Amino acid sequence: MKEALVSEALEVGFSACRVCRPGDIPFAAERLRAFLDAGYHGDMGWLADREAWRGNPQALWPEARSVIMLAENYGPDHDPLEVLEHPDRAAISVYAQHRDYHDVVKKRLKRLARWLLAEAGEGEVKVFVDTAPVMEKPLGQAAGLGWQGKHTNLVSRDLGSWFFLGAIFTTLELEPDGAEVDHCGSCRKCLDICPTDAFPAPYQLDARRCISYLTIEHAGPVDEALRPALGNRIYGCDDCLAVCPWNKFASRAAEAKYHARTDLVGPDLGTLVALDDAEFRAMFSGSPVKRIGRGRFVRNVLYAIGNSADQRLLEHAQTLCKDDDPVVRDAAQWAVLRLKAPI
Repeated sequence: MKEALVSEALEVGFSACRVCRPGDIPFAAERLRAFLDAGYHGDMGWLADREAWRGNPQALWPEARSVIMLAENYGPDHDPLEVLEHPDRAAISVYAQHRDYHDVVKKRLKRLARWLLAEAGEGEVKVFVDTAPVMEKPLGQAAGLGWQGKHTNLVSRDLGSWFFLGAIFTTLELEPDGAEVDHCGSCRKCLDICPTDAFPAPYQLDARRCISYLTIEHAGPVDEALRPALGNRIYGCDDCLAVCPWNKFASRAAEAKYHARTDLVGPDLGTLVALDDAEFRAMFSGSPVKRIGRGRFVRNVLYAIGNSADQRLLEHAQTLCKDDDPVVRDAAQWAVLRLKAPI
């Protein structure tokens, strides 16, 4: 069954498939509690909600006997850091440059789960992809997909940093794989490249300083002290992933739905900041970017304009100083002042 499962997972389109037990991450609850106690989760109150389930998969579903962890490669075919050299262009995280991975991965998970039940003739399954109180990264390490690097993301010797995680919990007893060990060694490239010093120590992340958190999860104005460090990153940040030496083994995503749309690789800031709500929704239909809404998106673009030193973008910022959204107005006023012009 295990050999057939791995073969079917690859046939379905996953890049790797490993198995662990729900109880194989006994350290997770303690680490989660320390993270929450430090306040590193910021506004993400949902991380504290159902903490008992998140820290203990056995509490989430006591009947589960095995956890099937799947990796899906979304490797880019371009250097994600190159756009940072063009301050009049927007940097959008690689994973958000095309279709929303939640939809793609969940379909594959459901297909594999149906196959598993049909093959076994018994059992129950539940599928998860980043939308439930499941700690995919510790489970992925316990299953042998990779290890949590010093930037806290999972790293694979085969896939580098560019892969999504999905999980299938099942009541079936499947042979577990051994956990992966840490291969970071003395390297600290991911820590040193962080523009906002979001890592208090190796293997620790303060989300309140993380650009991915600030541009996606954080709804209000970003701390003015951090805004210059955002540069032209308007949705997420790939710096700590892109610099990892293990990416020498990474390859371009086979799934066409993960291939970057040409209009989302370094789009013009002036075009983006002028989008109204309908235009924003149309441009990012099917993209994870859509979920942050036009207000937060334009806020981020205005921070990038303020960091651009490009006087051609000044008029856009001045116009939005009168926007209905107070957070957008604040960002626009900041951008105008950064460009050294009167509001």
